[in-house]
Amino acid sequence: MRLIPVLDILNGVVVRGVAGNRDQYRPLESCLTSSVQVLDLAQAIRSRYGFEEFYIADLDAIIHGRVNEALYRQLIDDGFRLWVDAGVSGPLLAQQLLAVGVVRVIVGLESCPSPSALHEIVEAVTAERIIFSVDLKNGVPLASPAWGTAPAEIAAAAIRCGVTHLIVLDLAGVGTGSGVPTLPLCEKLRASYGSTITIITGGGVRDQSDLVGLEHRGIDGVLVASILHRPGFDPK
Repeated sequence: MRLIPVLDILNGVVVRGVAGNRDQYRPLESCLTSSVQVLDLAQAIRSRYGFEEFYIADLDAIIHGRVNEALYRQLIDDGFRLWVDAGVSGPLLAQQLLAVGVVRVIVGLESCPSPSALHEIVEAVTAERIIFSVDLKNGVPLASPAWGTAPAEIAAAAIRCGVTHLIVLDLAGVGTGSGVPTLPLCEKLRASYGSTITIITGGGVRDQSDLVGLEHRGIDGVLVASILHRPGFDPK
């Protein structure tokens, strides 16, 4: 099972995401560095844990349409590999991110208007470069009516579009340290699709025992953020 560190960017700096309440996000406080600059945090995480592949949640892009392309280039130039959620809703932005050097484009349910839009993105940049994120809040999909209301059916629609990598994320759990709430849905998807899909989750990881439990349940990858910035975490 892979761990993928997350950096949430808002107003050009790294913030701590808590429960999806974005108007309340504040600059991150970390035991690794006093800086909230994106490159400084990434370097500090790499120095402490060895991670070189990061998930970037660009909230400036998702909320305001301001893509932090210069920050992506800084990170890539320093040797980092990036998965980026920049509010992709169609092929053009997905292609732009790949041209910058992003290795995986995150297409989030909250930004993608319909399965047909996702199909267009997959056709334009290939499924291998896309990760579809089933975005929930308190179990409710953050989706337009075109997607429907059942999380498992939304995942199924994405898979029919050719997607093979899924993130299953409930924003209500992010940054709370209250456990990962998406495990039942992940297990349902694993039972339905077996090893034909890659399942990544996260949000609410409390400690190493949570990670061990997720690995034993067949999760392929876990997004981690807050836990990295507390003393005593050892990903090994």
